[in-house]
Amino acid sequence: MEKILLDTDIGSDIDDAVCLAYLLSNPECELMGVTTVSGEPVKRAMLASVLCRAAKKEIPIYPGVESPLFGKNSQPLARQADAIGRWSCETEFPRGEAVEFLRKTIRRHPGEITLLAIGPMTNIALLFSVDPEIPSLLKQLVLMCGVFTNRLAGVGPLEWNALCDPHATSIVYNAPVRIHRSIGLDVTCQVTMSKQDVEKNFTAEILRPVKDFTRVFFESFSVMTFHDPLAAVSIFAPGVCSFEHGNVEVELGGGKSEGMTFWTPDREAGRHEVALGVDKDSFFRHYFSVVNR
Repeated sequence: MEKILLDTDIGSDIDDAVCLAYLLSNPECELMGVTTVSGEPVKRAMLASVLCRAAKKEIPIYPGVESPLFGKNSQPLARQADAIGRWSCETEFPRGEAVEFLRKTIRRHPGEITLLAIGPMTNIALLFSVDPEIPSLLKQLVLMCGVFTNRLAGVGPLEWNALCDPHATSIVYNAPVRIHRSIGLDVTCQVTMSKQDVEKNFTAEILRPVKDFTRVFFESFSVMTFHDPLAAVSIFAPGVCSFEHGNVEVELGGGKSEGMTFWTPDREAGRHEVALGVDKDSFFRHYFSVVNR
């Protein structure tokens, strides 16, 4: 059983909801709590609550930080929140306690928790800054963040989660975590599904609200990319992604490249593991075998 803490900006791209549905369905996952990040964090918490209720699970949910450490909020709205009124969910949540919830939970289970961060890094950076010992108490840190190669034409060089709060991203990549893994845009963009295939394959009960959330998403996009679900699946099905050690640096100092991630391979002494490949068919087989069980 894997103890997981999820930090998410559910309500913007649809893949956060697809990821949470997977974690709630996975019998090998003990979901210890969910924290939300970025604009309208309470509405994002309500969206997470919709899925937890659909799964009939009582999961602690804490709205987190709304704005980046510096600069303007690039993601002020949780657009999928328009669907909340059609589903049952919690409406009251602890305020201003997300970072402390993460801190206390990790300290209660030293060496046992995987922190899965699939939104801007603000909550995680604050957590590591408030309690610098926390990175060493994690089992592992798994991020959907960054772009590390130019192997996929037209992808990058910037990735949204890293870009939304570059200074937070830099703090997180400098944290001394035992296992520090990233699944970047150059890999996740290989795992996609058309709107038609989503309609055909999203048949599980837990995916009913997710399909409802996609109404807003598919107004702007014709394809769903499984960025965040791939990060989650890599925890439970390690063979789905191939990783290599190296070191990641984050560009700061302003300009158009701020938030860009640079990876240098170092198989012997690299502090970070970066996904370089994915078995798309294995991913989909595993994902749907879990949510459709």
